[in-house]
Amino acid sequence: EDAAVLSLIRESSLPVILLINKVDLIRDKAELFPFLAAMQARHEFLALYPISARRDRGFDGLLDLLFKHMPPGEPMYDPDEVTTITTRFMAAEIIREKLARLLHDELPYKTTVLIERFDESPHLTEIDGIIYVARDSQKGIVIGTGGAKLKEIGVQARHDLEQLLNTKVMLRLWAKVREDWADDERAVQSLGYQLPE
Repeated sequence: EDAAVLSLIRESSLPVILLINKVDLIRDKAELFPFLAAMQARHEFLALYPISARRDRGFDGLLDLLFKHMPPGEPMYDPDEVTTITTRFMAAEIIREKLARLLHDELPYKTTVLIERFDESPHLTEIDGIIYVARDSQKGIVIGTGGAKLKEIGVQARHDLEQLLNTKVMLRLWAKVREDWADDERAVQSLGYQLPE
């Protein structure tokens, strides 16, 4: 797999900075040098940059390094624009993230979130979201005993949404069964997904 990626990198003839993650797992950093030398021998990287994403280490000079090597040009987006993604889509992503964090291994494979209603005003944003699963048994996993799991998903998602939107958020969530939604092209598109052509 690494060889295939390196082959694509070589074909592009673009300068490449190699980030090496999880260096926090190596106690004796001297053990890292043979690996770095081996990587540099496989391809002439612009830089080899050890990091630890989990511990948020090694990122101090990374932006400076990237800016130093980027070609000059006009900004692609307005400097005041934070993202090209809609807040409605971000709301669904936040709910999905809370599902993954709170359900861990129990998260049903075929789960999606549809935002049915998204009404913004200066002081309150009202959001209705449906969590779709493929079977009744999966619905029970999402809801939890006495609705506790769904409530916790909503509480955590609401907190993040209030931070993002800078308003109070009224978030209502439902878990519903929609069998074989992932296999039905129209259903997938109705949930906001783009299918490859």
